[in-house]
Amino acid sequence: MLRDRGNIKWTAMMLPEHIHELRKWEEEDKLVKRPELTEWDLQEIQAEIDTAMRRRCQVEVQTWRAGEIRTHIGVIENLDPRLKLICVADGWVDVNEIITVRMLE
Repeated sequence: MLRDRGNIKWTAMMLPEHIHELRKWEEEDKLVKRPELTEWDLQEIQAEIDTAMRRRCQVEVQTWRAGEIRTHIGVIENLDPRLKLICVADGWVDVNEIITVRMLE
């Protein structure tokens, strides 16, 4: 059975620039493409936000920014339609970055 240690056995022969580029390449592989939202998905997100604000219940909001998906959990405290922001317990979230909203209660 072949036991390969990956790049460990080659790092002594690599230039620092190569190591930097390999690490950069690995980070780029971790990035997630922005999910395509249909009109139906957008309406569902809007309905969930409206219901959660009326009921004052806890929600899980997932956002996509720069290739990463972040999760925000809390009660929607405020909605600013002019700036397209919602205020969750851990800060303001841009409405354009929201990919899912789910009520937890």
